[in-house]
Amino acid sequence: MIGRLRGKIIEKAPPTLVVDVQGVGYEVDAPMSTFYRLPDVGKEVVLFTHLVVREDAHHLYGFATAHERALFRQLLKVTGVGAKMAVGILSGMSADDFVHAVRASDTAALTRIPGIGRKTAERLVVEMRDRFKDEVDIGVVASDVHMHEPANDAVADAVSALVALGYKPHDASRWVRRINSQGMAREEIIRQALQLAASGAGAQTN
Repeated sequence: MIGRLRGKIIEKAPPTLVVDVQGVGYEVDAPMSTFYRLPDVGKEVVLFTHLVVREDAHHLYGFATAHERALFRQLLKVTGVGAKMAVGILSGMSADDFVHAVRASDTAALTRIPGIGRKTAERLVVEMRDRFKDEVDIGVVASDVHMHEPANDAVADAVSALVALGYKPHDASRWVRRINSQGMAREEIIRQALQLAASGAGAQTN
């Protein structure tokens, strides 16, 4: 099991990044909550990781904090929730907001995340509620990211990242267009677009 990576970021294309560890490039999928905290390409990063082994592939998932990884692992235990959906949940809302939605049985908030229908939201509430009875610090705070990218590239990359996370292309494009993205980094555009998605800004997701 690969539980931790420390190396240099050589590529970022949400939701995937490549980390060079002593000459070996590890391809890692990460939720946007982690992407918001990543340093620039070429800088060193430490990620808490979880390896998913399937018959046809090995997938490595990376997280900014051990608490975020712990929540990811708890999500994998929920009936019908796989790694891709768990990443989508952590991208669609913060860990604190997810815990609050589960405790409040707020299935409406959960169904705003792409791929989460009513039945899945109800399962998340039922199966996760008992695990959140005790107050635990699993919040993931997205730090401000200060990066400078060409605006057009940042916007296009943001739309592509949202589509990769499961949002419909027309919704992704519409949310990004609503943001004043001049001079804004890709990760910040994605963050604001996800906030629009979480607010239920007219998107129709399944």
